Amino acid sequence: MKEVSDIMKEEDKTYDIILFDLDGTLTDPKEGIINSIKYALSKYGIEENDDKYLEKFIGPSLYESFEVYYSFDEKEVYNVVNYYREYFSERGMYENKLYPGIKELLNSLKEKDKTLIVATSKPTVFAKEIIKFFGIDEYFVGVFGSNLDGTRIAKSEVINAALSSIEYNTSSANAGKNIDPKKIMIGDREYDIIGAKENGIDSVGVLYGYGSKDELEAVGPEYITDQVSVLKDVLLE
Repeated sequence: MKEVSDIMKEEDKTYDIILFDLDGTLTDPKEGIINSIKYALSKYGIEENDDKYLEKFIGPSLYESFEVYYSFDEKEVYNVVNYYREYFSERGMYENKLYPGIKELLNSLKEKDKTLIVATSKPTVFAKEIIKFFGIDEYFVGVFGSNLDGTRIAKSEVINAALSSIEYNTSSANAGKNIDPKKIMIGDREYDIIGAKENGIDSVGVLYGYGSKDELEAVGPEYITDQVSVLKDVLLE
């Protein structure tokens, strides 16, 4: 694992296909997610005022988080997630901020003909709306997330779906050529790094999101950075 500031990029590590997590990587969704959680919990008479505690929900599956952190059973989990979505679909997804420098990074990558994909545990329908809201949808060839019925929530499944789609497209375009495009996943939580490893691709852990350095180091991404501005050292140099 390398700190980005120490990287001397090897020529053969130029990445062609770049997958981005959404929450904590492209955007800072804290306000909207926390407000949506509080709204959902209030339906069960639970008042939660510890916003820091609720940051644990940013990144992993909502189904798992409500079960782990509030001991909802299987039926209750689906109901509370539906309450969460009531608020999130109307207001929460827009209570969100694009991280500084993200649009400039995406523009630089696109100028170099990189293939960019969003791979998130958030439902695809919401992820598409969010990147459209921020005007960055033009940079991505695909947006892959979970399904509203609670399936495809594991990050490894999302990444696999994204890679399967793009590999089909690149194999069709490069029929007869010996081309193996290099791929990398960028995310702020351990789930992003583990999902990348399970799909046999490299990863970058970003520290400006909601995962700690200890969390990311424990799962061993190829690179770690705390700044959007220096991601170019991994992705372009």
